[in-house]
Amino acid sequence: MNPISRFTAIGLLSLSFSSGAIAADNPSLYQRLGGKEALTAVVNELWALVAADSRINARFAHTKPEAFGGQLVDFLCQASGGPCKYQGKDMKTAHTGMKLNDAEFNALAEDTVKALDKFKVPTGEKNEVINLLGSLKDEVVNR
Repeated sequence: MNPISRFTAIGLLSLSFSSGAIAADNPSLYQRLGGKEALTAVVNELWALVAADSRINARFAHTKPEAFGGQLVDFLCQASGGPCKYQGKDMKTAHTGMKLNDAEFNALAEDTVKALDKFKVPTGEKNEVINLLGSLKDEVVNR
């Protein structure tokens, strides 16, 4: 191996080791939430809360729980740094014509907090999830 190739190889190895250390020291939100199993549990609880919430349950009357749950789990998994690939429509397209209002969006956010609280998700991670979902408000409300 010539000196330049050796230097490049050593540099790449150093980078890969340091990247591993960084990943271990700074786990993704997905990892901190507990992975796909934990996300699935939270989303299942969220579905139960939404179904019982008279402020928004009519919006989900024709939604299949497995479709809602599966897409939301994949969305959260991907958005939080996990290995999943969300295959659904983008949020703007998915919500066009629904004319969701601020109160409905806020009700879903409140139910999300309740679901996260049930599983004792720490405040920092809970805030990250809420901020992630909150960042979608302009794509979802009044479409």
